Amino acid sequence: MTYSITGFAKRVMRQAFVGLGVAIAPLSAVTGLAWAGDGSNWTGEIFVYAAASTTNALTEIIAAFNGLGEVKATPSFASSSTLAKQIKRGAPAGIFLSANEKWMDYLEDSDLIAEGSRVDLLGNRLALVSPKDASFSLTEISSETDLAGALGEGRLSLGDPEHVPAGIYAKEALTKLGLWESVADKLAPASDVRAALAFVERNEAPLGIVYSTDAAISDGVVVTALFPESSHKPITYPVAVIAPHDNDAVRAFLEYLKGPEAKAIFEKYGFQVNG
Repeated sequence: MTYSITGFAKRVMRQAFVGLGVAIAPLSAVTGLAWAGDGSNWTGEIFVYAAASTTNALTEIIAAFNGLGEVKATPSFASSSTLAKQIKRGAPAGIFLSANEKWMDYLEDSDLIAEGSRVDLLGNRLALVSPKDASFSLTEISSETDLAGALGEGRLSLGDPEHVPAGIYAKEALTKLGLWESVADKLAPASDVRAALAFVERNEAPLGIVYSTDAAISDGVVVTALFPESSHKPITYPVAVIAPHDNDAVRAFLEYLKGPEAKAIFEKYGFQVNG
């Protein structure tokens, strides 16, 4: 079956590749992907479900994309676990950007990821943060760090380690450093990483564990230390098309996410961009 490519999709591809000096080819040739639909499910609106930690960067990227006209991308931000479960229950996401591999695997195992669309888009770092006006002597995180002592009577704010990616990474890092048992009863688990950041910003927790990109956009916290990258699995943000809502507009948005304009914005907010 032959599928048509809209003029809009071609313009998006031109935006993405002209800046790289790449000759413009038909979209199918550039991506190496076949369309899953013939446009019959075209709605003119793309729903982008994305990890809370990408809120600022992706909001700016979507505004730029929407400025191209004709098609509107609408974001929904929350914990990757929450979004993945909503998608499995039938939420109308066209794109899913997860803060870890686990929740993308969850959807792929359910045959909800369009074949060939998944790619590792971003990387990040894990940071220990404190309120801006707080004074801590901690300058690094290691197996020698007295994290429980630094907390005192306070609690450690982090994404819920049972399901929030940032919390999962935090528990892994603390466990590998031998610090988990000392702080396990001093946690303030949050529904997503931005909620964990807010606890520290409001001085409701003396320390928190968030992504370095979250700390960078906050005026209310400072980075006390970065966790050693060897203390946890690489922080990877995979992105993919959701199979039931696969069409040429969704594919065009995915290519825009991988293009130079989006890359510049992601890097401005401190993300490591793969490729």
